Amino acid sequence: MKAKEIREKKTGELKREVQEKKEIVQQLRFDISMKQAKDHREVRNAKRDIARMLTVINESKSDTKI
Repeated sequence: MKAKEIREKKTGELKREVQEKKEIVQQLRFDISMKQAKDHREVRNAKRDIARMLTVINESKSDTKI
């Protein structure tokens, strides 16, 4: 997911998506440990998406405090 797409969404949507991505990461780690998933890069990409979303959420919080 691109940063531009993330910035267009509302904070509530982003928080919901962060929770979904965290569940996906947890499931992927489980699948990898059980040797069911082959692509380890999916975990990395999901974690980067989470970081991007959290960054935008924190930026919006700091903008409202000013």
